[in-house]
Amino acid sequence: MANQLSALLEHWYPQRDNCDWVLGTVYKTEGPCYRKAGAMMLFNSLGQQFGMLSGGCLESDIQTHARKVMQTGQSISLCYDGSDEDDLAFHLGIGCGGTVYIMLHPVNAANNYQDLEVLKDTLNQRQTVRYCQQIPQHLSESTVQSICKLNSDNPSDITHQAAINSFETVIKPDPHLLIAGGGVDARPVVVMAKQLGWTVSVWDPRPANARREFFMEADYLLNNKAEQLRQFVDTESVDMAVVMTHNVELDAAALTALNGSGIHFMALLGPVNRKEKVLKQAGLTEDELLQPLSGPAGFDIGGELPESIALSMLSECHQRHYKLQSEHAKQQGHAPVSQEQAA
Repeated sequence: MANQLSALLEHWYPQRDNCDWVLGTVYKTEGPCYRKAGAMMLFNSLGQQFGMLSGGCLESDIQTHARKVMQTGQSISLCYDGSDEDDLAFHLGIGCGGTVYIMLHPVNAANNYQDLEVLKDTLNQRQTVRYCQQIPQHLSESTVQSICKLNSDNPSDITHQAAINSFETVIKPDPHLLIAGGGVDARPVVVMAKQLGWTVSVWDPRPANARREFFMEADYLLNNKAEQLRQFVDTESVDMAVVMTHNVELDAAALTALNGSGIHFMALLGPVNRKEKVLKQAGLTEDELLQPLSGPAGFDIGGELPESIALSMLSECHQRHYKLQSEHAKQQGHAPVSQEQAA
């Protein structure tokens, strides 16, 4: 199961009343830490853990505290100081050497499941939301229950202590990748992107390609005309596209349809001279493209097999997507928080 928050919530939802649940959230870090503020994790009374709050060093101890939360129904705060030889975190082997502050809240019908149902549904609608939790007063058991509010009216990239005892996280939906081309080499791209927890769509109008038996993991399979891609991209909030049909005309049609859409990054498979042919076929120049176009797609990692090429292209998509989020956040003077950080 992917560690994206949406995946955790989809797993939790059908079991929400079958056992006791606790939501763990990193609300503050000092120094180097594996996870950052906003990271979330779910624990249940069956001993199961979904997500990560550290590199695996702290989860067993956090689970012990989570059981106390289930028994008492009271929220608590924890602090693990990896730089203090007298602190439990040091003896647990936390390798980063930083300090992690974590809050644990019970999740049940009595507290409206901490609004996790609403959070799940909002992320499924591909909307960015603010998620606010109350921080327990002391680093011990507290009678204060978590207060969680959702507000997507004015989402900005910010995670901070919104008030003296509350913590607000802005959570973005999963990245949505469109793969234009449903050939054999597109299959590992879909598999790897789904392992990252992304939403993945595959488009190819040719009857022999983009068939469900070859792309079981894909969220959407499209076989419509290229001209209809624009509407799908904007309706489904697609973030990135990899164009790899191995057909100059189809590649050109896809680039034409995607140019000026809501996509913020496009990658084109093939060498530079092929990119020039595709752009000429599309009647476009690179200066006329309204989104960055990478061609050849991907980073040069020295691979030749489809799996290596898929890794190369997805690495570039990943870097471009999160770098853009970071730059956008810096312009607003805040730190970005995505599902990858929040889960």
